[in-house]
Amino acid sequence: MPGDCAAVPRRTGTRSVTERESGEGLPRVLSRRLVALFAVACGAAVANVYFSQPLLVTMGHDLAMSPALVGSVVTLTHVGYGLGLFFLVPLGDMADRRRLVVAQLLLLVVALVMVAAARSAAMLLAGMAATGLLAVVTQTLVAFAASLAPAAERGRVVGLVTSGVVTGILLARTASGLMADLAGWRSVYVASATLTALLALVLYRVLPRHGDAPPTALRYGQLLRSTVTLFAREPLLRVRALFGLLVFAAFSTLWSSVALPLSEAPYFMSHTAIGALGLIGVAGALAATVAGRLNDRGLSRHTTGIALALLAVSWLPLAFTRGSLWALAAGVILLDLAVQAVHVTNQTLIHALHPDAGSRLIGGYMVFYSIGSATGALAATSLYAVAGWGAVCALGATFSCLGLLLWVCTRHDTAERKKQWCSGPAAG
Repeated sequence: MPGDCAAVPRRTGTRSVTERESGEGLPRVLSRRLVALFAVACGAAVANVYFSQPLLVTMGHDLAMSPALVGSVVTLTHVGYGLGLFFLVPLGDMADRRRLVVAQLLLLVVALVMVAAARSAAMLLAGMAATGLLAVVTQTLVAFAASLAPAAERGRVVGLVTSGVVTGILLARTASGLMADLAGWRSVYVASATLTALLALVLYRVLPRHGDAPPTALRYGQLLRSTVTLFAREPLLRVRALFGLLVFAAFSTLWSSVALPLSEAPYFMSHTAIGALGLIGVAGALAATVAGRLNDRGLSRHTTGIALALLAVSWLPLAFTRGSLWALAAGVILLDLAVQAVHVTNQTLIHALHPDAGSRLIGGYMVFYSIGSATGALAATSLYAVAGWGAVCALGATFSCLGLLLWVCTRHDTAERKKQWCSGPAAG
């Protein structure tokens, strides 16, 4: 299986596939600075999906919205994001990715300005839905970076770019809470619109015009249908999508509900203090880079198993959150390390299946991520109201153990595919 073993040279003409994929003798288009820029752009874009969470009460008061209507702000943002994953991200396989990225960023600026200028609930909700829809430029950038990376370094590159995504998700709540306290909730979206416009200009100037794979000749309708076809054809894609669903259900179980026990006795923490908990979770960014390097060394199967075991274990200290903030911190670090290790491994492996369909593969995979995130959030908040924090931890542990069980049930099939791939045509 690509990505589960060291690359085997396959001769085609005078140069091996390994030589061509590793970029030997070719101009290097993906410098460290460009990878860092990809990471920053991804973090800035995805943060827009999460900015609103600490601001809901303030938004509701400002625009005279009912509690039910305020809750729909988050829902519409995630619905927009899910639609963008399926309908926009695949465009990266048929269009010039540089132009597509810049166009999406500029449209995202318009959506953010619409939110910042909203004077009615309807305008706010429309702007939030558009923001979620266009924030999927994050996944277009991930696929773009993966397509530019030499095969031998793809895991490292995906890991570094994903570290930007992790950082953006976890720091979004902290940043928005602090800015809202200083200058009001609208300042959050004005600042984000300004940063997004600046990133669009910089990326337009520095991104290469084309990735490694030429654009597909498929029409848009065929492109969307082919995303479904890829899932039907590729067992690895289906398994990795299920891993993504389960680990992000566990991730969302924690992060959608952890504010509830922290805002009650004995802590009574403020929204800003709770948001600062995301700073601890940035340790997950470290896991993203390490997991990428392990994938490049052919250790994706082992990385997945160890990460899923850590994910299951993380719920033990998390269960003692009400009695110890140290236990909460330990659980958060373990959980974020594990989730990001699995996530990077998933993206690296599925992109290697069909590099020419990288956007469709990552977009389709991320739909499962969205389903998992929504399931975890809805189930956790509902369960907390009925049975408390202990039940929430049991739910998160269940998602985690299901992921570990899936790995146990599929690891032999994965190993067999790895063996078959590695024993494929060799140099002759």
